[in-house]
Amino acid sequence: MKLVGNWNYPTPVRFGAGRISEIADACAAAGIAKPLLVTDRGLASMEITTRTLDLLEAAGLGRAMFSEVDPNPSDKNVEVGLKVYRDGGYDGVVAFGGGSGLDLAKTLAFMAGQTRPLWDFEDIGDWWTRADPAGIHPIVAVPTTAGTGSEVGRAGIITNSETHEKKIIFHPKMLPSVVICDPELTVGMPTFITAGTGLDAFAHCVEAFCSPHYHPMSQGIALEGMRLVKEYLPRAYEDGSDLEARAHMMSAAAMGATAFQKGLGAIHALSHPIGAVHHTHHGTTNAVCMPAVLQFNREPCESVLGQAAAYLGIAGGFEGFCAFVDELNASMKIPRTLTELGVVDPDLDALTRSALNDPSTGGNPVEMTYDNTRALFERLL
Repeated sequence: MKLVGNWNYPTPVRFGAGRISEIADACAAAGIAKPLLVTDRGLASMEITTRTLDLLEAAGLGRAMFSEVDPNPSDKNVEVGLKVYRDGGYDGVVAFGGGSGLDLAKTLAFMAGQTRPLWDFEDIGDWWTRADPAGIHPIVAVPTTAGTGSEVGRAGIITNSETHEKKIIFHPKMLPSVVICDPELTVGMPTFITAGTGLDAFAHCVEAFCSPHYHPMSQGIALEGMRLVKEYLPRAYEDGSDLEARAHMMSAAAMGATAFQKGLGAIHALSHPIGAVHHTHHGTTNAVCMPAVLQFNREPCESVLGQAAAYLGIAGGFEGFCAFVDELNASMKIPRTLTELGVVDPDLDALTRSALNDPSTGGNPVEMTYDNTRALFERLL
């Protein structure tokens, strides 16, 4: 089967090996004449980035790049990036990289023409209506990992540098105008990034599937996303040049982010404050949290995850599903505890308060309280 397609769910996606060659045309389709390519420091000097800049320059679109992006991007990154963007007179962004680069780029495009401060647009109630839609600049998204699915999302996760909390900045127009999913761009990923990002996609699918909210389309997408991760993440991990596996993992990442319109849960509610305070890798943190959260949600999820196990060809229902997760983590050298992940001397009270303030709590099948959430953190240590 030829793994190439043009999709429009939830936004136009140009999917297939080699399609980074269409970057200039994608900018034209988005109405961008002077783009700023936004990526992270690690990608800034890599060949895939310089080749993309070459393509933009050859098309007369300039060669501008901003890469002062932390692994967990902060309001300080936004402040510096906005100055570069506005001073340079850019009219759109090419969001290039993993979740950190994509989230920062989308936030810059969103804030480009706003006059209110960043935190006025946190994903609370209808705060997004405070934004001036005309001040939101277009985005072309080019993921280089297969995990967050931020390329098909309407939000950016930004860390408040004063409170050390991750906040979600949301607006419907933060959805990229055009996405290029080129699995060739992911071939050079290190194995630990392949594992962490892939398990992030899996966590998105699992939590969306278990969320009690009603969204049948997301339910089906989450289930098939889990299957793609089960089948192809081990292959991508073992052989980074397996282009078929890389392609299916890019699909799984986009599917996870599309599916979690239905909701996330305790995995993300726990991992967001851990990442914000202890600077751990988001996807890997999700993977560490997943086994304990599955047990935490056992009563309402036993049947639904039993159905998932049957679809995935996993014997043993809920217990079999949990055993599969444990085995998958172990096969990819995922730490078993937060302590092994590098979380030292955590302030459990502060982490618990932050977790309960996270929007992801609303999608968890079991109501999260101070006591049971703190106990979850203790179990993970």
